[in-house]
Amino acid sequence: MNAPTTVVLGAGPAGLAAAEAASREGRALVLVDDNPDPGGQIWRGGPGQWRDARADALWSHLRARPHVQLLLSARLLSASGPQTLLLETASGALELPWQRLIVCTGARELLLPFPGWTLPGVTGAGGMQALIKGGMPVAGKRVVVAGSGPLLLAVADSVRRHGGEVVAIAERRTTGELARFLFKLALRHPAKLRQALHLRASLRGIRYLHGATVQQALGTDRVNAARVSVAGAHHEIACDFVACGFGLVPALEVARMLGCAVHGGKVCVDSKQRTSVPTIWAAGESTGIGGVDKALAEGAVAGMDACELVPGAVHMRAVHRANAFAQLLTSSFAPDPGLKALATPATIVCRCEDVRSQELELHSDWRSAKLQTRVGMGPCQGRVCGAACEFLYGWGSSGSRPPAFPVRAATLAAVGDSCKG
Repeated sequence: MNAPTTVVLGAGPAGLAAAEAASREGRALVLVDDNPDPGGQIWRGGPGQWRDARADALWSHLRARPHVQLLLSARLLSASGPQTLLLETASGALELPWQRLIVCTGARELLLPFPGWTLPGVTGAGGMQALIKGGMPVAGKRVVVAGSGPLLLAVADSVRRHGGEVVAIAERRTTGELARFLFKLALRHPAKLRQALHLRASLRGIRYLHGATVQQALGTDRVNAARVSVAGAHHEIACDFVACGFGLVPALEVARMLGCAVHGGKVCVDSKQRTSVPTIWAAGESTGIGGVDKALAEGAVAGMDACELVPGAVHMRAVHRANAFAQLLTSSFAPDPGLKALATPATIVCRCEDVRSQELELHSDWRSAKLQTRVGMGPCQGRVCGAACEFLYGWGSSGSRPPAFPVRAATLAAVGDSCKG
């Protein structure tokens, strides 16, 4: 493939905004995503399913530009050379050269282990939302939504709109903590407050517990109840699903693989979204968790700067506001140390390799634990248990090595043959 001017990795809100901005002047651009449809997790489902008009507008602009190439269902494996990416597509391995690269790889859910969390029917909060958008039926099913953060309300609303029964929302934060968060929203982000109040009003009548934590998912073959603690008292709530999440963490594998500086659990960028690598930009959740508005604002600035356009004051103000909201989210809903007690010694932490907490507590870092237990060495390569172990045991990053994601043996064989040739 001839070298396009710009490659955008990720077709979520940040990637779509970056691609739209970077392709305005007619520069060749390739938009890459490992899903069959654009939209990422926030706008999951593809055109025709989106409820946000901004998604349709961005997609309409991109589809109308013949110099924009869409490369969907393409998974990034590694960098195969200077400014060249190695992808796995339906037809095999593909080397994709680039001159400018915009990384919009998003985030994943922070899943903190607790007894029973591996039972069928227990998902992440965001995972439940993604499953519903992907077509999983929840009509008539009883769902407990638990964890912490505004995402819980959005998940509960998704369940309700698709015919499910939300039997309880168990929010870890206390009434006082939530009130302080809403007060700060009113002062600094009134539009966000209106959104939150509207969403909460749509869930009127649903049991909404403050200062509540899921202690255990109960069941044999699948979950049938959740044990929730509230103010020291334990309640068993019958349910068919438990959706439990404690926020999101940036997905950093690609940025690290490309040599971009990472600090504080996110990709380091300047005011124009430039990373430490001169030809690479980053935008969206990989630079810090902040939601769709942050993703769109940063994506637009990254795309404009990558194609040598000067972002206007309105764009820079949007990024500033979005980052201020992101900081408020982090300070209000970051996981607290008390959550470490959820995992008992017998609780599975690495579900790929069935490694339990009692085996991991003996180790001081990832290297020691991997050598003795194989934690983080399963198919997900630590993408699920990695963040949990950082939180539970204070270890550093689990690290990753190419290929960044599981790959077919036939693809690796084809790459090997091309290298021999």
